[in-house]
Amino acid sequence: MRVLDLSRVLAGPWCTMTLADLGAEVIKVENPAGGDDTRHWGPPYVGGEAAYFLCANRNKKSIAIDMSKPQGQDLIRRLAAQSDILVENYKLGGLEKFGLDYDSIARINPAIIYCSISGYGRSSPIGGRAGYDYVIQAEGGLMAVTGEVDGEPMKAGVAVADLFTGMAAAQAVLGAIVARSRDGVGQHIDMALFDCQLAMMANVGSAFLTSGNEPRRYGNGHPAVVPYQVFDSSDGRVVIAVGNDRQFAGLCQLFDRADIAEDERFARNSARVANREALLAIMKPLISGHPTGWWLENLRAAGIPCGEVRAVGAALTSPEALARDMVVKVEHPTAGTVPLVASPLKLSGTPVATPVAPPLLGEQGEMVLRDILSMDGDAISALRSAGIVG
Repeated sequence: MRVLDLSRVLAGPWCTMTLADLGAEVIKVENPAGGDDTRHWGPPYVGGEAAYFLCANRNKKSIAIDMSKPQGQDLIRRLAAQSDILVENYKLGGLEKFGLDYDSIARINPAIIYCSISGYGRSSPIGGRAGYDYVIQAEGGLMAVTGEVDGEPMKAGVAVADLFTGMAAAQAVLGAIVARSRDGVGQHIDMALFDCQLAMMANVGSAFLTSGNEPRRYGNGHPAVVPYQVFDSSDGRVVIAVGNDRQFAGLCQLFDRADIAEDERFARNSARVANREALLAIMKPLISGHPTGWWLENLRAAGIPCGEVRAVGAALTSPEALARDMVVKVEHPTAGTVPLVASPLKLSGTPVATPVAPPLLGEQGEMVLRDILSMDGDAISALRSAGIVG
């Protein structure tokens, strides 16, 4: 299965990296003048490449083609003719002027699965606007429910709208592959960051639609489950996530305060939600009386979900991360041995591809031209001399 990847930055590359992990051959087409923008989004840099680029481009081959030139456009059409899937995230109409839009490509390859990723979607009244994760988090409602109760709206710590969309796009492509296996026909997939952000509002979105009440920020709390948040211990912080009334009664046993669970204000989750502040006023001093380690040991023994608040490094180097092989090392041509976060997909019969380092700009260009387009050395040299390929 061959994927022609005309995307850049995060949403599209995340989709194509997932497909690469699942065994697809991914050919990443980049601008010879610098390549994917994220190659330069640093620091940190490793061997001349930004860590940002490394996170979303493993298991790919890179070819640098100037698609602004007719010969470059022709090369991409020839590659598309021999590909199963094409993924792009240009602004609406951005590829049409080059003859690389879905209709143009489908004429030469009717079986192509062509996935377009944009900010707002092809049918949106604002479909021509560029889509940026930060803006989508703001316009899609996520920032309105993220942050401290009395603080300003906050974005998430990573580009979740891009990541939501990349994962959803990969699912859509896999669904289109199944459909094509039945009827032999390709199709156009229209993915929008805005749509995916709205879909990922999940219970918060559903709560508004069913009640008409505008959801608000709860900081590290939960709008519909109490207690379900981070608490200060005597030496740090601990997350306690009580999911039902039985767990709450167990928590009160640890407090040596069975009376709290018997109080009608707190006995049921719905009552705890209604009396959130009164309950927290009782709980916070009790939790601050012991260190985080004490709480983790005793909460886990009682079957109450809990966790420590870790730094990123602590999470990546934790025993459970190592046991799940969630950090892998790859050999990079300029950086030597480089650690990467691994794919989370664990399949018993068809494991994901062995990770290969993200490519240098145009690293596999000659191989792609030779092996897929059957071009000889003279033809490739002529393209390089003309600035068509890098």
